[in-house]
Amino acid sequence: MTPMSAVPNIPVGNAVEDGIDWITDNFGGVLDGISTFLFTFVDTITELLLSWPPLVGVAIFTVLALLVRSWGLAVFTLLGTLLIVSMDMWEPAMETLALVLVATTIAVVIAVPVGILAARSDSVSTVVKPILDFMQTMPAFVYLVPVVIFFGIGVAAGVFATIVFALPPGVRLTELGIRGVDSETVEAGEAFGGTPWQILRGIQLPLGLPTIMAGVNQVIMLALSMAVVAGLVGAGGLGQQVVSSISRIDVALGFEAGLSVVILAIFLDRVTGAIGQPTGRSLVSMVRKRRAAPATV
Repeated sequence: MTPMSAVPNIPVGNAVEDGIDWITDNFGGVLDGISTFLFTFVDTITELLLSWPPLVGVAIFTVLALLVRSWGLAVFTLLGTLLIVSMDMWEPAMETLALVLVATTIAVVIAVPVGILAARSDSVSTVVKPILDFMQTMPAFVYLVPVVIFFGIGVAAGVFATIVFALPPGVRLTELGIRGVDSETVEAGEAFGGTPWQILRGIQLPLGLPTIMAGVNQVIMLALSMAVVAGLVGAGGLGQQVVSSISRIDVALGFEAGLSVVILAIFLDRVTGAIGQPTGRSLVSMVRKRRAAPATV
């Protein structure tokens, strides 16, 4: 008897497959509803982003970069988005941006409340952490297998896989941000008779906002990276261009699509980073400086 034969075979994969089949058989209507919702959501955002001419979109993104961050980011955004337009990648770039925005919105709506619960309850944190570990360490391509079974080939499968892949850092950094608030500040709020909700809203969330926004930033970055992988299941956008370039061995198409992803990633990273850590000419920074300035008689 070999050492391997001494260990009984545990059909974990078969059990998971049976569970997926059971979900598909019993919740087919729910899955169809989720698929329709996700497709409609992404399609609506895509139509909105493509409703104006590309040069108008370039101007909007440039102004947004200037207001939120700095002149430097505005110049980069202007040149980068013009490059995307010149490479004929504007439409797939907006499709990818729509997918990322939808996936990020849903992931954040789930991650922030779960992170708050984990920060306020050690029991919840103990249960959530191994689930997040599993989600982060499982190879991204593995998500695509059950997702395609649930939602079929298309945008909905790509969005759902992106949400699952991008959600963990949002939960972790929200919990870290809430737990990192100075305990004396929280105790002062309690001493003044603040309810748990008032302390959360007035003390913990504002003070933990930089860390929470860092989590949102990571969610966006992971969503963008997964959006390209989701091109394998028909999610469209730049991911589809990358997949097409691989199948056709088209180096030019692959490089242009990849460069467009890099430009989008830098833009989204700097904009969301500025919201959590206001610097330069950001609106938040200017308002704070104005309030902090001494009043003149």
